[in-house]
Amino acid sequence: MLKVIYDLNEWVEIRKEAIRENKLIGFVPTMGALHLGHRALIERSRRENDIVVVSIFVNPTQFNDANDLKKYPKTYDDDLEMLQECNVDYLIFPNYENMYPDNYHYKIIEDDFSTKLCGASRPGHFDGVLTVVMKLLNIIKPTCAYFGEKDYQQYKLIAGMVKAFFMDVEIVPCKTVRAEGGLALSSRNKLLTKDELKIAPLFNKFLSSNLSIPEIKMELEKNGFKIDYIEEINNRRFGAVFLGKVRLIDNVEI
Repeated sequence: MLKVIYDLNEWVEIRKEAIRENKLIGFVPTMGALHLGHRALIERSRRENDIVVVSIFVNPTQFNDANDLKKYPKTYDDDLEMLQECNVDYLIFPNYENMYPDNYHYKIIEDDFSTKLCGASRPGHFDGVLTVVMKLLNIIKPTCAYFGEKDYQQYKLIAGMVKAFFMDVEIVPCKTVRAEGGLALSSRNKLLTKDELKIAPLFNKFLSSNLSIPEIKMELEKNGFKIDYIEEINNRRFGAVFLGKVRLIDNVEI
């Protein structure tokens, strides 16, 4: 039976009992608008742990654009239905005051990889991501936390943070879940129009092709995409594009 927790102190007491019983805790942090990619993370956590915890918190500190935050999709009722179907034990649903009693005066900053790719075009984004994930991991204190490789830069930064601060949690990467045609599943896909959804799979098609970066950019632009970046780092090709008003990201091994 899914239990929704609004008061973080309530979770602290629940976790004390879980520790006494030596139970494994799996954690999937989300911003809601759940899709099959989230479901894959949750189902893996369910297979590997005694207790499954999911959080929903649309974290304002990782948005460098107020309009982007405002239009971020919210599907709470549908999210609850999925969590119940997946036999999630606890949903952590905090508000800003719960998460930021310091009003974001204290933050986690990484000064290398976070300045590249998405970090270059979204100043402060990864400061917000790392800070909120640090807070959530300190609150939940899970055995394992699960992150999708669609946000590969985010996953690597979080794994690096956990290692740098000697945090007692395993960060588990999970393969990107894709729709038919190759489009990486994302909450932002809900903001695409029907016509844009037909075009969107071309992003992955060209990103994973044998074309050069200039050729990929040219093909994407011909098909209506606006390029943020296409770059190759450590045998992986990363891309971010705009389709209409929606920003899409993806990455593939090369």
